[in-house]
Amino acid sequence: MSTIDNLPPLRDVINTHDLRARKSLGQNFLLDLNLTAKIARQAGDLTGCDVLEIGPGPGGLTRGLLSEGARRVLAIEKDPRCLPALAEIADAYPGRLQVIEGDALEIDPLQHLTPPIRVAANLPYNVGTELLVRWLTPKDWPPYWQSLTLMFQREVAHRIVAEPGSKAYGRLALLAQWRADAQIVLNLPPEAFTPPPKVSSAVVHLTALPQPRFPADAAVLNRVVAAAFNQRRKMLRAALKGVAPDIEDRLLAAGIQPTERAEQVSLEAFCALARAVAAA
Repeated sequence: MSTIDNLPPLRDVINTHDLRARKSLGQNFLLDLNLTAKIARQAGDLTGCDVLEIGPGPGGLTRGLLSEGARRVLAIEKDPRCLPALAEIADAYPGRLQVIEGDALEIDPLQHLTPPIRVAANLPYNVGTELLVRWLTPKDWPPYWQSLTLMFQREVAHRIVAEPGSKAYGRLALLAQWRADAQIVLNLPPEAFTPPPKVSSAVVHLTALPQPRFPADAAVLNRVVAAAFNQRRKMLRAALKGVAPDIEDRLLAAGIQPTERAEQVSLEAFCALARAVAAA
């Protein structure tokens, strides 16, 4: 599909504004508006919702979100070269697109958004994981967002939805699955992008749970999980010896054998361990 509105095809937009993707900004542009509309649909019913988008680039996904009925889109873009193209989209959708130039890691979007809020983005590869961790670890839960619909390298996407016993299972899976339902909803080959990256990509949809899946103190759970996976080849009694002096007792209290390794332990068991450590 070359167009979903009265605006020019994205290849024409890129040529008009000389928007060559920059590796330093983690840019890989999706030019197929059929695909960007499909990604927007994965975010669910957008009517009545504000949508936060990070790294819109020439605006392919932005146009998808607006055409799919988003009440408003707040787009944060670090590359000033993209602003004229985004301004043309704002003119085509009066009052529904606000663009902020800047670094998404340094901007608080909340003052510009009205609930209900969803996040949808083809995230720049170089900041994607950090942004996800921030969205999953706010001070208060539930968070300001209802759902996250995010593009990652496929390897990162698999780490988010991984199950115990797999090589991809680790801190990111536990962090995501403790507070959200996560699933891969779309896979994209390198040739879907311009320029084609060296890796495949995938879209992950995360829906915020009203409360964490199992009770645990967030700070203690994070400390336990980080220590366990920082030395994932070691038995837990060795990997976690710095967490508590009687860590073997705490592991047994949580129903975990001290000889197990981190990748064998379920989210529920890690939460039980966090509670046991906190009780000590």
